[in-house]
Amino acid sequence: MAPFQCGTICNRLLAALPPDSLSRVVAKLSHFILTTKQIVQRADAPIEAVYFPASGMISLVSNLRDGMQAEVAVVGTEGMLGTSVISGAETSFVEAIVQMPGTALRMASIDFKREIETNAPFRNIILRYNEALQAQFMQTAACNGRHGLGQRLGRWLLIAHDRADRAELLVTQEFIAMMLGVHRPSITIAAGNLQRAGLIRSSGGRITVTDRAGLEAASCECYGAVQKRFANLLGS
Repeated sequence: MAPFQCGTICNRLLAALPPDSLSRVVAKLSHFILTTKQIVQRADAPIEAVYFPASGMISLVSNLRDGMQAEVAVVGTEGMLGTSVISGAETSFVEAIVQMPGTALRMASIDFKREIETNAPFRNIILRYNEALQAQFMQTAACNGRHGLGQRLGRWLLIAHDRADRAELLVTQEFIAMMLGVHRPSITIAAGNLQRAGLIRSSGGRITVTDRAGLEAASCECYGAVQKRFANLLGS
């Protein structure tokens, strides 16, 4: 991990800080590389650091006894990983897995706690982000319980598309099935329906969003609800 050199801030939480507050935070940051399938935080393990993604996407995943996993939220450049530290928790309840490679800015948990206590602008924006993240958790639970797989898949693709640097998503249907907590054949059927509708193109571990507006129309209201909550709390 290389020391952080202040330049263009790609993480939107940090970019929103006033200069004096940001300079204090920058002094405690280091660069961190995010690689595909990397486990950044393990469930029930001590949280040694928090992360502010500058690119890529991290899935927060709940592990079940039968070996299944289900994604409960995602973190990209709009947020941070490690909000449990705010409340004094020493361990993470969920596992954090890198789904899209990228980079992040890393801060030791002890430094993060100190900044939360003494850096008011930093504390305020982190608390607002935590509230937005809780909305994502709650809306995901409602979505999984009430909406069909086709709508849930559309929502997931929109979330991933927002955090990708291209229309093409390098992700397998098997991995999506694991994230949505369903079996692979169900995703194959749902993705096929979206492809026949002209909304996506799926082939060989790649899914390309070909009609963004159409995909939004085909998805449930959960995507928009979470977007609205984030905008209300943190701006566009």
